[in-house]
Amino acid sequence: MTQTLGELATRFDADIKGDADCRIQAVASLKSARPGQISFFYDRHYADELARTRASAVILKPEHCDLSPTACLLTENPQLLFARVANLFQQQARVEAGIHRDATVAASAQIDPTASVAARAVIADDVRIGRHVIIGAGCVIGAGSIIDDDSRLVANVSICDNVRIGKRVLVHPGAVIGSDGFGLVNDAGEWLKVPQLGTVSIGNDVEIGANTTIDRGSLDNTVIEDGVKLDNQIQVAHNVYIGAHTAIAGCVGIAGSTRIGRYCAIGGGVGISGHLEIADNVHVTAMSLVTQSITEAGVYSSGTPLQTNSKWRRNFVRFGQLDEMVKRLQKIEKKLNNY
Repeated sequence: MTQTLGELATRFDADIKGDADCRIQAVASLKSARPGQISFFYDRHYADELARTRASAVILKPEHCDLSPTACLLTENPQLLFARVANLFQQQARVEAGIHRDATVAASAQIDPTASVAARAVIADDVRIGRHVIIGAGCVIGAGSIIDDDSRLVANVSICDNVRIGKRVLVHPGAVIGSDGFGLVNDAGEWLKVPQLGTVSIGNDVEIGANTTIDRGSLDNTVIEDGVKLDNQIQVAHNVYIGAHTAIAGCVGIAGSTRIGRYCAIGGGVGISGHLEIADNVHVTAMSLVTQSITEAGVYSSGTPLQTNSKWRRNFVRFGQLDEMVKRLQKIEKKLNNY
């Protein structure tokens, strides 16, 4: 695909500085870009790279256009516009419709003729697969599951029974959706498994990262609303509810029955305890531990920042002394108040 800078400006409602007839064929970083490619600039720390770039055009803010040695697309949010341009130029491998001869498909499965099912995929009874769905190599779709139009399972994805997946969902390799939740009851020291009778319901325009696991509900469903973005290696336990357009970074663990609001951002490595409520528009920074509900929007953090081991060991000892130190301080304050 080739677009002129003027065509990109019209498509994405941006302004131009320079040659509107400049032809763009791909995107690249400032450092690696060549003629025919477009890059973006948003931070003055990269001003030297901008000055030396060989890109034919750069996406940047109007106040930065004088820094650019080449043509510009001007916007108040360069990262967002670059993402939209990159999506336009993204080259998707052409996938032919049809069912590969090495796939195993139950007779009762309903697969739209425009869908593609790759080699070694297994489609169980009563599965319904919509228009232009792509089922990659080695995927397993459990009985009664529904995958709606334009969704893609890249490869080796496991969808357990009766899972519901919406439109335009992208699931990366190794993800497991609908496995049993960790439901156990202790009986005189031994663990009795509680049947997990719910399922997983995933909305439209969701992305699920590689090796992420989403457990089915125990009675009600685990729910992922529209537009949620999940990174790699995330654990979503049974009956968790994640609100629309929330983004969660890698290695997050969410315990059962927690409800996360809309438009939240959860940093990498965060641990979230079970049966909590997290309000809309909450941002939890990386490696935090959430043990109580969060009722107001805002940015939340916990944990101890990295420091030298010798300093950390001293501070750890003092942490154990805090309670005694507070009691002594209270006694001193009481004496002072009596004078």
